[in-house]
Amino acid sequence: MLKNGSVVAQNPPPPRAGKVRLCTDDWPERDRLALFREQHGRNRVAVEPLPGAPFRIDIELRWLPGLGLFSASRSALRSEKPQDLFSDGNDQIFINLEGEALAQQFGREVVLQPGDAIAFSGCDPGSLTKGGKLASLIFPRRAFDLLLRNPADCFARPIRKTTPALQLLTGYLDILRRESLATPELQQLTVAHLYDLMALVMGATRDAAELAKGRGMPAAHLHVIKKDILAALEDDLSLDRIAARRRLSPRYVRMLFEAEGTTFTEFVRDQRLTRAHRMLTSSRFDRQRIADIAYDVGFNDLSYFNRMFRRRFGLAPGEVRARAIAEA
Repeated sequence: MLKNGSVVAQNPPPPRAGKVRLCTDDWPERDRLALFREQHGRNRVAVEPLPGAPFRIDIELRWLPGLGLFSASRSALRSEKPQDLFSDGNDQIFINLEGEALAQQFGREVVLQPGDAIAFSGCDPGSLTKGGKLASLIFPRRAFDLLLRNPADCFARPIRKTTPALQLLTGYLDILRRESLATPELQQLTVAHLYDLMALVMGATRDAAELAKGRGMPAAHLHVIKKDILAALEDDLSLDRIAARRRLSPRYVRMLFEAEGTTFTEFVRDQRLTRAHRMLTSSRFDRQRIADIAYDVGFNDLSYFNRMFRRRFGLAPGEVRARAIAEA
């Protein structure tokens, strides 16, 4: 948490969700390294900037029940954790998002390319040398003792970016950064899904892997599929194309949406209508023809768009626009 401008260590992660943001850009340039060292000395994390790299760190730490989600952008530096980060022995999975990184623990040196990851023991010395973006998950070891085939041997081993579970975990984390997870129930469900994916990444037992395939993996797949859809609403979207992008079968993708009580087609249509409504009520698009808005969000049939829009919102597109202008 932040107290008088300083970061104070938390032991262990609090039961309710919360966020901590720290950016050295907010401090006088000449004092940034000293202030960071003083504050993070309490967390027993030492940093040493590499030659020729002005010191800079931008960190966001988000706590969920039983899990910390950490993202950072930093100048090239070596960060060293000489002893336990938290009193109860929390471990970490680092995901290298940008540039090359060098991880060291248990006498092993592991070079991480962009997209690679590594699990770090929280009870043993280790270091990470890198610049650029990274993500990390902080978790209590006791929660994974029964989920992993060999808990003692999963640390300081490279997890390559080609690992399907790691790709899914990375995509899921990117989406979660923009979601509020407002209720305790949603937070707990999200943590359960992440635990499933993390166990698969580190080496799950047969039972844990089966559980993940029925719970965490479908949830993560559905999240990244929805993200793909939202990024391409104006295109000629098809279930086959979206499934191929994620190397999934169309039948599996169809089942994911059916489990939510909808269909792929209904979800795409609903998102297109939602985007059209947002454009019609925005002053940025008040000079754009309604027909052009319909086409821009992916509708090829204007009469079908008008019919579905009225069914969804109870008003015709022109009426929604007129009401928004009058209220403005």
